[in-house]
Formats: sequence, C-alpha cells, structure tokens
Amino acid sequence: MRKVWVIATNSFRENIRDRILYNLLVFALIMIALSVFMVQLSTGEWQRITVDVGLSSISIFGSLMAIFLGISLVSKEIEKRTIYTVLAKPVSRSAFLLGKYLGLVITILVNISIMVVVYLVVIHILGMNFSWAQAQAIILIFFKLLIVVSIALFFSSFSTVTLSAIFTLSLFVLGHLTDEGKTFGEQSKKVLYKYATTVIYYLIPNLSNYSWLDSATYGIAMSPTDFGIRLGIAIITAGFFLALASIILERRDFV
Repeated sequence: MRKVWVIATNSFRENIRDRILYNLLVFALIMIALSVFMVQLSTGEWQRITVDVGLSSISIFGSLMAIFLGISLVSKEIEKRTIYTVLAKPVSRSAFLLGKYLGLVITILVNISIMVVVYLVVIHILGMNFSWAQAQAIILIFFKLLIVVSIALFFSSFSTVTLSAIFTLSLFVLGHLTDEGKTFGEQSKKVLYKYATTVIYYLIPNLSNYSWLDSATYGIAMSPTDFGIRLGIAIITAGFFLALASIILERRDFV
C-alpha cells in the first residue's frame, strides 16, 4: 500500500503541474462568480439561477478535468516510456494503476473543493443558504467523476490518448442518455430498438443517476436510502472498470 501511495502522490504532483488543469479551474471559478452578475440581469428566480449555474459549472468542468487528465494517465506514460522505469522496480502493474487513479482522484477532489468554496462565497454574498440538497448534488458529482476517471483509465490502458478521448467522451455522453434511450426503446414499435436500448441501458453506466442539479435548485433532497445506494453503485462501477484496466495492463506486452 505504501508503494501505491507513493505513486498516487507523484501522480498528484504531475497533475497539478498540468496547464489544462489550471485553465479549466480558472474558467470554472469565473463561471461560478459570474452567477452574481447574472442575478442582476434576471427578472425573477435569481436564487434558482445562482444554484443552477454554480452546480452546473462544478459538474461540467469537473467532468472535463476527469476526462482529459484521465485519458493520459497510462497512455502518456507508455508513449514517453517512463512506465518502463516504474515497472522495472518491484511494483506490480495493478499497484501502478491504482496509484495513478488515486492521484487523479485527489487532484479532482482538491479542485472541486476550491470550486465549492467559491460557490459558498457567492451564495453567502447573495444572502442564500446552503441546503442539504445542494450538498447531495456536489457529493454525487464527485462520485460520478470517480466513475468517469475509471472509464478514462480503462481506455487509457490499451489505447492512444486520442482514441481514449473519443471512447471516454462517447461513453460519457451515452451515460447521460441511457434513461432517454430506454424510454425511446419502450415506446418504439420495432423490437430491435427495444432490445438494443435495453442492452445499452444495462451495459453502460447510468451517469444521469448522479445528476441532482434540477432538484437541488428547488431544495429537494434525495432520500438517505436512495442516496446511499447511488454512492454504493458508483464505487462498485468504478471498481469494475479499474479491475478491467488492471487485467489489460497486466497482460499487455510493452516490449
């Protein structure tokens, strides 16, 4: 476990030095702060607009960080051949993979925390209260990103950076459309569509389950049972993709 933690801390330092991280973080903070000025332009429901813009910014830019940093976790190490130095030491490939994953998770956690602090300052300036529904939305966003990072890491374990980006972004979009796709299949008269959408619904992680933004804007909190189930499913799903990535990496020949 010590070796995993060493790899995780080194990965965290590398991620912090990545320029794209700062660009996304600054842009996200600007978007959250802009909600203060958007309030002045709105004719009504300014509180809902502030919550919606703030939480949406955290979700969107957090997802971009997870995808664009995650896809290069392993493939970049392979292309630069730095992975040979690491694997030459008494470190298993699974430990290397887990360390990389934890390093990026810590990076995302730090950046989301910064965005949340700015968000809290914004709503405090506007005299608004931070509700449990908003807290649930933020927690669900983080757990969704645990899945996204594991998916990006999975594709990164056997593909190039470009292909990993395409695959991850495709699965990310489809993951937010699984509910709509299943509904479309159920309403379709063609049996093929029904089976296809059902298969996609159960094969692709349902990322829309971790979007509580609309309800949070109205202060509607999720039940503790449902909330706990979604968090548990997120951990299991992330673990599943990490296991697949580990199996692929263990069998991959780098010579």
